[in-house]
Order: sequence, then C-alpha cells, then structure tokens
Amino acid sequence: MQFQQLQQAFIAHIKDPQQPAPAGIEDRRMAIYRELFFNNVQGFVSTAFPVLRSLYNDADWQQLVRRFFIGYQCSSPYFLHIAEHFLHYLQQDYQMAEQDPVFMLELAHYEWAELYLATKQLPCVETAVSADQVATSALQLSGLSMLLAYPYQVHQISVAYQPAQPGEVQCYLLYRNVADEVKFVLINQLTAALLQTLQQAPGSTQQQLVQQLLPLLPQFNASQLQQGAVSLLQDFAAKGVLVSFQAGQNSLP
Repeated sequence: MQFQQLQQAFIAHIKDPQQPAPAGIEDRRMAIYRELFFNNVQGFVSTAFPVLRSLYNDADWQQLVRRFFIGYQCSSPYFLHIAEHFLHYLQQDYQMAEQDPVFMLELAHYEWAELYLATKQLPCVETAVSADQVATSALQLSGLSMLLAYPYQVHQISVAYQPAQPGEVQCYLLYRNVADEVKFVLINQLTAALLQTLQQAPGSTQQQLVQQLLPLLPQFNASQLQQGAVSLLQDFAAKGVLVSFQAGQNSLP
C-alpha cells in the first residue's frame, strides 16, 4: 500500500471505526488514536455547547458528535473553529433525529454566539461614547455586540425547561462588557428597530436614527421616538454597546 493510501485508510478508520483499519497495524495501537481524536473533538464540542449537551444522554450525545466527526470536513484544528464547524454541520448537513430538541439549531447558535463574543479580538481599539455624548456623536455598535432573534426563549432553556414548539420571536442584544463578561438583554420592538437601524447605517447620529425610524414604526410619533431613543441610547452607551463611529470598519460580523 502506498503511503498516501495508508494515510487515507488511517484517517478514514479514525473518523469512522466501521471502516477497515490499515493492514499491519495492531488494533490496540489504533484504539489509542481512535479514542484520542474522538475524545478531543467531543470535549471541544461539549465545552462549547454546555446547555445543548445537558439535554442528551451520553449515548445520544456521542452519536451526534460521531456523526459530525465522520461527516464534516473541518478546515481548522482550533477549538473555536471546531465549535463553528459543529454549528455549520447542524445547520447545513445534519438531519434531526427523534431525540433532538425542536430548538436545537437556535440553542446551538445562541451558545456559539456567546463563545464567539467571549473570545473575539477587535482589529483596533474602540472609542467609548458616554451617555452625555450620545446626543451629538456619530454612533456605531461595538464589534463586541450582536443582535439575535429566535422563536424560543433560548436563555431559559435547560433540562427543566424545554419548549415543545416555537412561539413569539424573542430579540436579544448580546454584548461583551468592559470586564470581558458576555451579557444579554431581551429587547422589545422599538429597541430592536433602533439597533438594527444603527447596524445598517453606522455613523448615524441620534437625530438621524429617529428620522429613519419614523416610517418603520408608525405607531409612535416623533416625540415618542425621540424620548425613547434618548433613553435607550444612553443606557447602551453606559453598557459599552455604543462606540464612536470609525469609517471603514464594520461594527458587527
């Protein structure tokens, strides 16, 4: 057997023990590699998705990770990238089974987002905006924030709380604070519209945001929107979610 053929047979057997092992290699030695590689990947995935992991028994979770290990071609060995690859596998390739919760994809995305923000490195230092500066500054969302929406209350999901069907869409602002802690805020329609508008038009001032919101929220008049926007923007500035606009940089992934 040529070296490349041996290598491919070795990899195929490590990923899927049902595939034949390369000839001439003792099974005891192969077992060491099988367990080492799989256990590392399983450990990475379990650490990245702790709530999702808690909803499975050991056998079902190992089967899920094994399917990922067999079926997905990871392009990076880094822990963070493995977590992202696992999410992509669930979203693009995985066929849900009876034991999988109906909110599997939403919960997995939420847990990945927490990990992503916890470890994200910004390309440059952001300039914070104080509450007093909100009224006159060109604003953008911090690169350490994300807007999310799911038809489940993903932040409450646990072994004790597992919704059986989707419900009203829940909007979240996820952000990393100055203490490098990832926090979330449940946001309402007005807040979501305000932050989405700023996300789509970074560099907007408070007044410009209000003007852009008027046709989107006809149930509010200009005075109501102005009052609500001021309060919300000041609160988010205090949380570090709002920063000074820097041209040429995207505020969100």
